[in-house]
Formats: sequence, structure tokens, C-alpha cells
Amino acid sequence: MRHRVVDDLMTRDVVTVQEETSFKEVAAMLAEQEISAVPVLDGSGRLVGLVSEGDLLRREARQADPEGRDAPEGSAADAVPHDEGGLGTVTAKDVMSSPVVTAHPGWSVVEAARAMDRQRVKRLPVVDEPGRVVGIVSRRDLLRVFLRTDRAIREEIEYEVLRQTLSLDPGAVRVHVVDGVVTLEGQVHRRSLVPVVERLCRGTDGVVAVDSRLTAALDD
Repeated sequence: MRHRVVDDLMTRDVVTVQEETSFKEVAAMLAEQEISAVPVLDGSGRLVGLVSEGDLLRREARQADPEGRDAPEGSAADAVPHDEGGLGTVTAKDVMSSPVVTAHPGWSVVEAARAMDRQRVKRLPVVDEPGRVVGIVSRRDLLRVFLRTDRAIREEIEYEVLRQTLSLDPGAVRVHVVDGVVTLEGQVHRRSLVPVVERLCRGTDGVVAVDSRLTAALDD
């Protein structure tokens, strides 16, 4: 069985900026490329941060109001003059989030999803062993595994899980898949094999849940 990994799902053509790229240039790039975040590289091409739309908005919110209205409470001390070219002097290094939570190409979908959930981020730059950015993976990318057809899921379970991995007789276990929910019916040789079948089916890409109705010929 081969599960899809980050390398299969990530976006490879990654738009990046340098530390000295101006605020305005970063904002324009996000708008033009229709992306919500961009990795920041230093002079040697090493990943040092990530600038998202949220980072830019937080910086903009700290600007003094050009019409003289009061700034939000608690922001006065951090206010930055909103003069001509004021944001042009702010760089990606000034607004980026750092350090960056990253993923590796060989990570499983589960590993990437857990990292996003644990760190409360929406995307992960993907780096290779030398630390170069080779892609970026988002929540939406990870959810693509659940877009597999029911037929594809059923065929993989029948052939790769039941026949190749477990060497079960064809027809011993019947597999039905509806909207990613797998129903297993039939009989296996030993009761200890039942949880193994269930676990392997749950680990199949695209499976949402497993409803096991399996019985066993021998209670071992």
C-alpha cells in the first residue's frame, strides 16, 4: 500500500520574496498571484519567515489614521506614520512571521495535518534536506485525498489491502463504499485479524470512516 504524501499534494511553483522586499511589493504580489501567503528567503536562499495577508493587515492596522481619528486602543505606542511612502520603507523582514513551521516532502497527510492543527496554521512551506523551499501545502491540498471516488477506494481495499497485504480469499470480505464510508461484511479466519483489517482500511487514502460487521471462524 502506498499512501499519498506531501510531495504528491503540494504546490511546486512557489512564489517567494526576499527579506528586503517592500511591504507594498509583497501586498501587490499576493494580489497578483491570488495567494494568501508567501515564504521569505534570506540572501542565501534559506527560508527565514512567512508573510501572510494577516501579517500585512496587522501592520496596516498599526498605521496612524490619515484623517486624524484615534487609533485602536493599545496601538498608539506602536503606531507608524502613514506618510507618503511610509509602507514602502517597511520590508518583508519587518512583518513576517518567524520561525516558520515547515513540512518535508515525505511526510504523510496525517503528519502534515497534525502539524497544522498543533501549530494553528493554514499552510506549511515544504523544505528538502538542505532546507530549500521545494513547495507549499495548504489545508485545501490535504483535503484532496477525500475527493477520491468510492470506486477507487473500494478497489484499493479489495486488491491491495485484502488480497495483497492480508492474502485473504477473494469474496471472504465484501466491501461497500458510500461517500468515503467503508462497510465491511464477511468472515475472516481468526478474530485477531478483524482489528487489523479495520485499521488498514481506515488508513486507506480517502476513507472517512469504517463500519465493520466482520465475524471470525476462530476466536483466538
